[in-house]
Amino acid sequence: MGLSFAVLAATLTHVALFHGREIWQQTKATLKDEYADVHTRIMKKNYDVVPQWWFHTILVIVTGLALLTCEGFGRQLQLPYWGVLLAVGLAFIFTLPIGVITATTNQQPGLNVITELIIGYMYPGRPLANITFKTYGYTSTSQAIMFLSDFKLGHYMKIPPKSMFVVQLVGTIIASSVYFGTAWWLLTSVENICNPSKLPEGSPWTCPGDDVFYNASIIWGVVGPMRMFGRLGLYSKMNYFFLIGLLAPVPVWILSLKFPEKTWIKLINVPIILGGTGGMPSARAVNYMCWFAVGIFFNLVVYKRYKGWWVRHNYILSAGLDAGVAFLAILVYFTLQIKDINGPTWWGLELSDHCPLATCPTAPGIQVEGCPVFH
Repeated sequence: MGLSFAVLAATLTHVALFHGREIWQQTKATLKDEYADVHTRIMKKNYDVVPQWWFHTILVIVTGLALLTCEGFGRQLQLPYWGVLLAVGLAFIFTLPIGVITATTNQQPGLNVITELIIGYMYPGRPLANITFKTYGYTSTSQAIMFLSDFKLGHYMKIPPKSMFVVQLVGTIIASSVYFGTAWWLLTSVENICNPSKLPEGSPWTCPGDDVFYNASIIWGVVGPMRMFGRLGLYSKMNYFFLIGLLAPVPVWILSLKFPEKTWIKLINVPIILGGTGGMPSARAVNYMCWFAVGIFFNLVVYKRYKGWWVRHNYILSAGLDAGVAFLAILVYFTLQIKDINGPTWWGLELSDHCPLATCPTAPGIQVEGCPVFH
């Protein structure tokens, strides 16, 4: 959690220091309708741009539907209108800096933790409000960047912008309708769905992924960040990670100015380093060993010896590795796992979190067999 705090703060500082001037120049060029990008000039010459009022209309409609969803239906979602507007505002503020990090590194920081933290402080004791606020804040940003990626691909492929807009809109309506219909059908047709204690052994309807949202609703919505990261909690020092993340990119930026001939200094991306470190507790050792083997080998050996080859085929290699993982996952499932044939347990793949006392109470004076008693 502390590293999650630091990543968001570092994202703002890093983008402001390393890309602030470029963003300002591009903004002025856009307002003056001056485009230096050859792709943009070709697109403007051959196709009509998407009118801004199309985007504004969609924004007004979906925001109105969100307000209706939260304020209507007996307020079952617990989130008031101001929570929806605040979530939309957070998405508006963070989409640009997170988009810059995503565009330059292909790694996307998320607003999931900060949204839970904010609404947990402002509106404690309401788990559904916490999840809803997180969805409108975090998911809006991630979906916006996904749509931007589609537009970028269409831009380079010279696809008409209006066609891209219509396809995205239709695809969104179809996908959301299918998702909603599927979820509704499963919840009403599968008895005891998402309740492992009442399901037969081997049932596929245990919903392990939904536990993440449920646990988050309890931790941030019911217990609340005040009792964890505030004056009533044990982890108030974690808030210093906001300051650490805010200041961490500054030394790198100063060094890049002091030694401009060392171009590699500008490639040190503090938000990505912090984000990768934060991913280690939930990942297993094999994830990082594979990354290390491939990344170090190809960067240090192949790059130096076959520099031109590496530049031309970098993205092809990345896509090939992703496709290989997906293909082998399907192959292993249908040939081995579906027949309950599992391989050996390699080092680094243990399911244990190596925290044997994680279920023990920490309140003073409570005695539980096998657990220490705190005083």
